[in-house]
Amino acid sequence: MGTLTPQRRAEIAQLLARNGAVQVADLAARFGVSEPAIRRDLEWLESQGLARRVRGGAIALHPPADAPSSPDSVPVRIGKAAAGLVRAGEAVFLGPGALTLEVARALTGYPSLTVITNALTIARQIADHTPYTLILTGGQLERREGELTGHLARMAMESLRADRVILELGGVDAAEGLTDDRLSQAELARMLFRRGMQVVVLVPPERVGRVAAAYIGPVTDADVIVTAREADSAPLWDLAECGVRILLA
Repeated sequence: MGTLTPQRRAEIAQLLARNGAVQVADLAARFGVSEPAIRRDLEWLESQGLARRVRGGAIALHPPADAPSSPDSVPVRIGKAAAGLVRAGEAVFLGPGALTLEVARALTGYPSLTVITNALTIARQIADHTPYTLILTGGQLERREGELTGHLARMAMESLRADRVILELGGVDAAEGLTDDRLSQAELARMLFRRGMQVVVLVPPERVGRVAAAYIGPVTDADVIVTAREADSAPLWDLAECGVRILLA
């Protein structure tokens, strides 16, 4: 039997505060309720200013004051681990997402860096808190995700070159490959992966071994997969067997 609605919403709020993001499918399985019920929960949390809906789930908007702080939360750990791969003087593309935003927050102390992004939250972070060169693609704004998409965004990214691409995806599995629930994110990933740049994929630990709606490519398209130590060991082992470097935060 599923949990009562108020109790479930309180627990989802705690998960958001702890992890920074949640997925509808994972919550439905966790609480034993339908996905439409979870979507109503997330809509309610958004109305209370505790979450922002994104395709396939939600991200924390204003975590409670007593939420676990930075060093130990999953998104912050993943962000710092991925940021540690970046080298001074590089041009880095950061796609949209809660995890890539943490990468942007962790990118400090370099004498020079160029950050390319189609995410408004990341652009704001880089513009407000670093001296780095910032390139923001044009395009149509998808307000829920805070990302720029469409023909103009694609044209801009076709003409830009990055040393390293850092993208957050919603699913990674040794057999089923790299996937995401956002069609715009899947399209972006396929386009960037064809460019032959160093690819770093960020995956929430609960999505390791899971498959999202839109297929992007085999796991070998990624040079490094960054997730957290909470991920299940079996799918991590399968990924390592494919020859992909796994970085656990």
